[in-house]
Amino acid sequence: MRTVIPIVPLKTEPATAAESDGWILLSTLSQPRLSEMAENYRRLGYEVSIRDVQRNGGGCYNCFDVAESVEQVIGTIYVRRGQDVGSDGEMFP
Repeated sequence: MRTVIPIVPLKTEPATAAESDGWILLSTLSQPRLSEMAENYRRLGYEVSIRDVQRNGGGCYNCFDVAESVEQVIGTIYVRRGQDVGSDGEMFP
């Protein structure tokens, strides 16, 4: 069974988006780790947003190109503290 994960396109730079609305960039992953990581953070009480991979500036993006050519889903995971997460703001309460 194939899992479909909604990926939200960003309109701003990732760092700017994370700072402006409380989201923290965690990692860029492919399946099946993408779904596993998202689910683990949801279980911990965090809000999770999976967004498009941003290809800004210089750098090597060959792995992303190859993954896309074989229809591999890649996304960047952002989290922010939900209602059930400790008030000290630590990632692991």
